[in-house]
Amino acid sequence: MTTQDQGFERREQILEVALKQFSDYGYHKTKVSDIVKAAGVAQGTFYWYFKSKEAIALEIIHNKEADLIAVVSQGYRDSKVTVQEVVQASETLFEDFFVFSQQNKYFMRLLLKGMETEDSVQSAILETRLKLEVAFQKNIERAAELGILPQKDPMVQSALLVSLLEGMLERWLFNPQQGYSKLQSQSANQLAKDVVQFEFFGLLGI
Repeated sequence: MTTQDQGFERREQILEVALKQFSDYGYHKTKVSDIVKAAGVAQGTFYWYFKSKEAIALEIIHNKEADLIAVVSQGYRDSKVTVQEVVQASETLFEDFFVFSQQNKYFMRLLLKGMETEDSVQSAILETRLKLEVAFQKNIERAAELGILPQKDPMVQSALLVSLLEGMLERWLFNPQQGYSKLQSQSANQLAKDVVQFEFFGLLGI
């Protein structure tokens, strides 16, 4: 492994450790000294890669945001398809969304539950949440244009969908209460099927 590769790995390690610290303890209670201790590096190493705690928090959000939006954007359709194909494609999208959330649990906790932090970091979190809703909104608008979904208010539909996903993630990933044990035992694939069933057919299931 080259020195450059080692430097990249060390930098990524610090990013992951900082994300977990922010998620577990909050931004203000997390000190740079806490991050470097958990990462097993010197404080000077941290400042070699990052200017400040604020800088590393912003980089975490911007990097993960790009990956998250890429997952949701795969739902944008180029042409009209059958209802069955739409359902299958939607199941794939939501399964990928839940897998991403599972693999990036600490980031999703920060994104959906928020944290008390610097104005710049808080703004980045809110902007990412907005981009998530807009990505779903674009998918819904395109589906309506192709006649796959009825013409309604895509902004409201997107807000409702994201709220549904937030609620499921709260119970599936973030809240280990006994009353949610059945939901927590479900796989990403099972959750995706449930969301799509509700999204397309509602409580009536028709």
